[in-house]
Amino acid sequence: MKKKKRKIWKIIGLSLLGIIILAGAGIAYEYHQLQPEKHFTSVPVVKSDETKKDDKTPTEKVEIKEPEFNILLIGSDQRKGQKIGHSDSMMLVHVDLTKNEFNAVSVPRDTRVHLDGYGYTKLTSVQYIMQSKLGAQKGIEAAVSAVSNLMGVPINYYVETNYWGFESMVDAVGGIDMSLPFDVKLTHSWYPENANKTLTAGTHSFDGKMVTEVVHERYSLKNGEYGRQQLQMEALKGIGKKALSPGNITELPSLVKSIPDFILASNMSTTDMLSLGLAVKDVDIVNQLTYHQITGTGKTMYDDILKANNSQIVLDQNKIKEIVTTYFE
Repeated sequence: MKKKKRKIWKIIGLSLLGIIILAGAGIAYEYHQLQPEKHFTSVPVVKSDETKKDDKTPTEKVEIKEPEFNILLIGSDQRKGQKIGHSDSMMLVHVDLTKNEFNAVSVPRDTRVHLDGYGYTKLTSVQYIMQSKLGAQKGIEAAVSAVSNLMGVPINYYVETNYWGFESMVDAVGGIDMSLPFDVKLTHSWYPENANKTLTAGTHSFDGKMVTEVVHERYSLKNGEYGRQQLQMEALKGIGKKALSPGNITELPSLVKSIPDFILASNMSTTDMLSLGLAVKDVDIVNQLTYHQITGTGKTMYDDILKANNSQIVLDQNKIKEIVTTYFE
């Protein structure tokens, strides 16, 4: 009887050992596959107007030799309870994981663009119009396509959030340290208690609520929209630095899993995000990310969608070409 029991426990022990070995092999394999050079062997491309063949296939997959791609970050002004919104802020980031180099350029929301079938309008209106006509997914794809047309580069991934999602993102990493390059007066605050509050230049520890207030402000800034772009870049640096700090690295998988709580739309999968996080965990995001702005001329021009004149920005095409040629190709 004792021999029989020992045999049973031996079988159970070997079975458990087998399960542990298999689980370990599975984790090792998954970790191996998440390495950027293994994971990013092909990337999607959101089709621009020039490459779009039919609306049923808005994206295509392309093979790449090195883990290098473009991500468009979109901040929507979509309010709680609403289903559509404008592209309120847009930042295009070129990611080169071989060199650990990151280049980001802000695209002004009021940039004059041509929307096929509608005419000339502001870039910020493209998403809103297409969402109201064809739904949320078509709206985000149209906005991505418009930026791709404008910049003359393929866009592989997009991530869209709104101000409430941005607030949740900051809180998810436990708040951030954010550097303000100039004084910021909150003239257009979300929360009544922050109305007309002035934040001095320098580094501050902010929770999600205050970061949301800061990146929303533009009316009090000397450079208006361009100043707000600088604040948004500083906020992203703060988030990146905090998320990739040694204390948070072990929390990265759970943080990625919580992303649907503050992301409105994205074509990045959970494994895409984990692989990207794994790739940049040892990167000094503050010093290895270079930020660019595109200058333009503000003009009062006719908006074919609104059927009226409004203030638009005509970007310097030579400046776009210079940035794209140097940092995005």
